[in-house]
Amino acid sequence: MNDKIRMLLVEDEQTLADIIADTLGEKEFDVTVAYNGAEGLRRFDERRPDVVVTDIMMPGMDGFSFVDALRRRSADVPILFLSARSAVDDVVHGFETGGNDYLRKPFAMSELIVRVKALVGRNRVARQQSDTHYRIGRFEFDVARQRLNDGDHTQELSAREADILKLLCEHADEVVPTPLILQRIWGDDSFFNARSLHVFITRLRRRLSSDPSVQIVNARGVGYKLLR
Repeated sequence: MNDKIRMLLVEDEQTLADIIADTLGEKEFDVTVAYNGAEGLRRFDERRPDVVVTDIMMPGMDGFSFVDALRRRSADVPILFLSARSAVDDVVHGFETGGNDYLRKPFAMSELIVRVKALVGRNRVARQQSDTHYRIGRFEFDVARQRLNDGDHTQELSAREADILKLLCEHADEVVPTPLILQRIWGDDSFFNARSLHVFITRLRRRLSSDPSVQIVNARGVGYKLLR
């Protein structure tokens, strides 16, 4: 029985792609390589992988466009961006497009393996909990579909927004420490990721603003609390 994790790697630097594929192929991975976004979509349709790892800076179809097109094929496959770009806006845009995690170049192969395994593991747990819904004031939050519905209209959340909101719902009316949120969702509690978290909290507040009884409160210097 083949229990290897099926990975699609989309990377235009052929040498790097081959190194990653060879290294992970010796571990618990079955790696399919594509050298551009268009080829990546074809390979995805053929293999239906467990996880997708993609570069951002690619000729023709860049990583953002590739993931945007991929999300129309699959809403739940976990996606990790590899990128030398580290500006907050670039990272946030990646998550908004549908990415679940990012890893900055250059990176250690061991870290890539840990990040990918964590994504696949979380995705499998999410599938087991696919019927999970939370009531947030007048909103219903469908975790698996990443949807927020207030009875009048439905909002499609990004993967990162859904992850943060789910964690806050799990600890509703309690302060969730910022380091815990960062470790659970980003994998580390760096200052850079804390700035990204602030951006996503602002976006979630805007999404929930039609119900004044719902608030995401900032316990300054400690963390965030969902009041519903």
